[in-house]
Amino acid sequence: MPLVSMRQLLDEAAKGGYGVGAFNVNDMEQIQAIMGAAVETKSPVVIQASRGARQFAQDKYLFHLILAAAELHPEIPIAMHQDHGNSFETCQSAIQLGYTSVMMDGSLKADGKTPASFEENVEVTRRVVEYAHPLGVTVEGEIGVLGGVEDGHGAGGSGLDHITDPDQAVEFAERTGVDALAIAIGTSHGAYKFTKKPDGSVLKMDVLLEIHKRLPKTHLVMHGSSSVPKDLQDIINKYGGNLKETWGVPVEEIQLGIRNGVRKINVDTDNRLAITGAIRKVLWETPEKFDPRDYMKPAREAMQKVVAQRMTQFGQAGHAGDYAPLTITEIAKGYASGALDTRPSLAAK
Repeated sequence: MPLVSMRQLLDEAAKGGYGVGAFNVNDMEQIQAIMGAAVETKSPVVIQASRGARQFAQDKYLFHLILAAAELHPEIPIAMHQDHGNSFETCQSAIQLGYTSVMMDGSLKADGKTPASFEENVEVTRRVVEYAHPLGVTVEGEIGVLGGVEDGHGAGGSGLDHITDPDQAVEFAERTGVDALAIAIGTSHGAYKFTKKPDGSVLKMDVLLEIHKRLPKTHLVMHGSSSVPKDLQDIINKYGGNLKETWGVPVEEIQLGIRNGVRKINVDTDNRLAITGAIRKVLWETPEKFDPRDYMKPAREAMQKVVAQRMTQFGQAGHAGDYAPLTITEIAKGYASGALDTRPSLAAK
């Protein structure tokens, strides 16, 4: 199966009432872990790469590793997604390389750190949509600003600093025509999201519910949605690590989001924790080991276990064979005809 449109994955998820995990990758072992979990659970999947990952692995290496995953597992629908594109040029380069989906994070300026104005965000996101849709490529936008920093991207600070305004979310969706919309509801990039188990004072699920009510046809995206399980933290600290106590987004809150329009859930930190813990354990218990395979195999297995668990919790398990994938050309025709237009004024008709 060739790489497929993320738009189709999310449309099918909306029909089935489930979410699709979007898992970040930097190398071969992470891709193998994700695909192992997808095969195990029979799940469609979004594999995504940040700008940092593209620089670390080099574009061609990473692109062809993901193509290899599609070739080896034709039964699994895979969308390849650019995570947190910081400019039109970044998104354009991903599309030209062969990504089937891009995120234009216009909530921040091109430096990936400074919050942008609403009008700046609208303008750059609309420009990406106008370039991508005729090519059949999905576009995710962001309104509001997440807290924290990851891979050098983020405004820092608390996730509560720039919560999404539902009025602006509706206007943004109307003026840009994005396929999916990431919203800021208190989550943050990285491991240190919350200093206590999150409740309504720090995780604004009420904002998500209001936005879904007003944008029922727009696929919502939860970023910074790793759950940061205590058992994974404990493994790292048991074998020489020094992580401070922290809390992530509870799975039950993500599941509430899925019942209310969330179709894409970004997960990265949980997988990093699983990999790091497994590597630390091997090197701590058998310090004479030096063959990378001795620690990368258990690291890959640990990540696969986490990904499979998330796929099951998000509801995507068992849905890989539900539908025939559309070609990117067919998706482009859907955009051209208006059949895939999700702007609120049109979707309501």
